[in-house]
Amino acid sequence: MSPMINHRRAISPRRAAAAVLTTALLIPLAACGDDSGSAEDKGSGPAAATGAPKADLTVLAASSLTDVFKAAGATYEKENPGTKVTFSFAGSQELAAQVKQGAPADALVTADTKTMDGLSGDTGKPTVIARNRLVIATGEGNPEKVGGLKDLADPKLKVVLAAPEVPVGRYSAQILDAQKIEVKPVSQEPNVRAVLSKVSLGEADAGLVYRTDAATATDKVDAIDIPDEQNAIASYPAATLKTSKHGEAAEAFVAWLSTPAAQKILQGAGFQQP
Repeated sequence: MSPMINHRRAISPRRAAAAVLTTALLIPLAACGDDSGSAEDKGSGPAAATGAPKADLTVLAASSLTDVFKAAGATYEKENPGTKVTFSFAGSQELAAQVKQGAPADALVTADTKTMDGLSGDTGKPTVIARNRLVIATGEGNPEKVGGLKDLADPKLKVVLAAPEVPVGRYSAQILDAQKIEVKPVSQEPNVRAVLSKVSLGEADAGLVYRTDAATATDKVDAIDIPDEQNAIASYPAATLKTSKHGEAAEAFVAWLSTPAAQKILQGAGFQQP
């Protein structure tokens, strides 16, 4: 019986060394190159750190958002290096007029849906990011002993309200009319912060403001709660502006306002969840 013949060829030392070297080079390449996408796709690296596109954004926002949005803007800039957010605060009706006049801005946040709905041709689809309620603001210590809405009808009481075209003015009229309470204000102001200022300076005995605004001046005013069944709920919609030159960045900021990070800041300031 003939001996078994081995058909395998002997591998020379030079070929063996080359194979080892090739394997050593391929292993790190495989580890880096085939793990379901690039660093950007997987949420790491510079793209993930910066998040939204870098841009200088201008946001038109209702006066009642003044304090909370300053804090929110600082947080957003920290989370998105290279992005700057500048706010312009005013009554929602003033902001609407600015949009209609073509003011250069990227996003809008109003204190009511009616104002935002009136700008449907100028904005993207709005999203409600927060809600609010009204309180009666009085001087510190409530010297006139205001106990509720009915007391505002006292002709001896100097009451200040926001103008009817202002969201908080409409909410005020809504709750007073529902309770059949007639109030003759000594002045009608262009925004809620002006109402708060009149009361805090002692130029008025009482005024209707948002709960969150009263909370910014606890050393100057007292806040008298209005029962839920007598109150109104203010909604705050946010939307991008179609004239924005930074569309993607504006969309990213508006979307961020509904994230847990932004909601924590809003609710920490007394706003209610949307």
